[in-house]
Amino acid sequence: MAFQSASAAEETTAIVGATIFDATGADPHAGTVLIQEGRIVAVGDDVTVPQGATVIDAAGKALLPGFFDVHTHWTPGGQPGTIPQIATDYVQSGVTTVNDFHQQPESYAPRREWLAGLVAPHVNFAARISTPGGHGADWADQATTIWINTPDAARAAIARLEPYQPDLIKAFTDGWRYGLSADNTSMDEATMAALAEAAHGAGMPVLTHTVTVDRGAMAARAGIDSLAHGLQDRQMDPATLQTIVQSGMAMAPTLAVYEPGKGGTHLDPANPVDRQRIAKFDLGLANVKMMFDAGVPIALGTDAGMPGTPHGVSTLREMELLVRAGLTPPQALIAGTAASAKVMGLADDRGTIAPGQRADILLIDGTPWHDIADVRKITSVMIDGRLVVGPGAPPLPAENSATTLPAVSIPALIDDFERSDGRTALDTLRLQDTDGGISRSTEIVQIVPRGTGHALALAAQMSIEEEPFAGVSFPLTRGSVRPADLRQYQGLSFSLKGEGSYTVRLSGEGGSWSTEVTGSPAWQDITVPFSALMAETSPRFFSEPWTGAAIHEVEISTSRPGGSTVAFELDDLRLR
Repeated sequence: MAFQSASAAEETTAIVGATIFDATGADPHAGTVLIQEGRIVAVGDDVTVPQGATVIDAAGKALLPGFFDVHTHWTPGGQPGTIPQIATDYVQSGVTTVNDFHQQPESYAPRREWLAGLVAPHVNFAARISTPGGHGADWADQATTIWINTPDAARAAIARLEPYQPDLIKAFTDGWRYGLSADNTSMDEATMAALAEAAHGAGMPVLTHTVTVDRGAMAARAGIDSLAHGLQDRQMDPATLQTIVQSGMAMAPTLAVYEPGKGGTHLDPANPVDRQRIAKFDLGLANVKMMFDAGVPIALGTDAGMPGTPHGVSTLREMELLVRAGLTPPQALIAGTAASAKVMGLADDRGTIAPGQRADILLIDGTPWHDIADVRKITSVMIDGRLVVGPGAPPLPAENSATTLPAVSIPALIDDFERSDGRTALDTLRLQDTDGGISRSTEIVQIVPRGTGHALALAAQMSIEEEPFAGVSFPLTRGSVRPADLRQYQGLSFSLKGEGSYTVRLSGEGGSWSTEVTGSPAWQDITVPFSALMAETSPRFFSEPWTGAAIHEVEISTSRPGGSTVAFELDDLRLR
């Protein structure tokens, strides 16, 4: 189909000679794509290129919309584990829109600001909601993952999140742990329905961690937009399939995270765990094909950032695995583009090659609609009409090579607990810090009077674990995104009331460093020189020697015997 080209040549880019896969369902066709101000303005085989336009000769190339990944975790434990490097890997893999399911809402604003200075995909931030004892609620506190178990709590959670402007909701609704460990709690249908209704009222789609067939049916009845995993516990039955089809709910099966033997991992057929992984994966493949054939929209997500699931290339692998599940290569490409855009409510903005669409465009040296493996042959990437990868693209900015933001100086007072809005003197959000797992230590933190001012009081019930702990962390910048430079200071001090031993820990770029202090029943002033901090190491991580150049948080915590209780008070936390 041809469209009239824009008359103005200024700032116009024309991609000529390519074979266009537009992700609308049409067959690939030769044509020209015109781009102005970051948008496609014309597509067709008879588009006139304005005089003076920048021309990209794409003869012999395939032209496609940029890929989506609707399920990723930009976690420090991923491959790679730093924001600029994650962004670079996605861009170089042709992934131009992703959802990040990992971050606390406090970090959205500084992360959005950071990403604006990088060559990066469009990143949608998902607010995390689970149940008490649920999957996703087994680490961090409710500043990262809100816990709900009633419809009223669901509505309150959305109201609490709206000021942070999340792009979507990730709800952990299914506690099945794949038969490999004890199940977490799950979300009931009424709570799920209230959550979906409230989120939709706020303009946010809801994707769920759902991995079992029965809970897939619950999610469909509750009005969930898309499952964020495939269903793996059993084969889909006709009644459940009909429920899901009639609801219009989609699914992003994340086959890449579940693929047995990924990354060259050896599988032992005699090992019952390996046999179970293979069996679950085969069920997942079969259910993808059955659901797709019945009309369930299939989107593309990977769970990248999880072990053995690297960012960027896992998105490409997911398309290959969709073909293994029984989709054709064109169907897999649409899953990774137009179908994912529709799930995210972005179909009017991106996901196809058509006039008015955002010019997120790939050139590929191959025909991926015939051989899906050709998605790995990307030669050029455009984001918002700007060439960022390929011949003629400018070098990536220095910010894409950095691993962190430059550190900033901060004032000495971290927190005197005098603000009435629950924030520190640094205007950051205090975090409750406890052990993880299904059965966690429970703590209550409140601000109480002390003389003419106030102090923080913590009371905790220790979990039945080997080394349970409870404490409070103080981010030094909003969301702990930008590090603080503490080299102008020699240590920190605080007032403490409470018997026993306490850990003072500072964490940042390069590791974490700690020392122990002893409290008493009466208030006492404690000073911790930085020279007393010891680098923490374990079989999983190694801390560099202390410099104080890039620190994110200060933590004060205590460990007591499982099942016991503890209480302490804290005041006037400052740098010296």
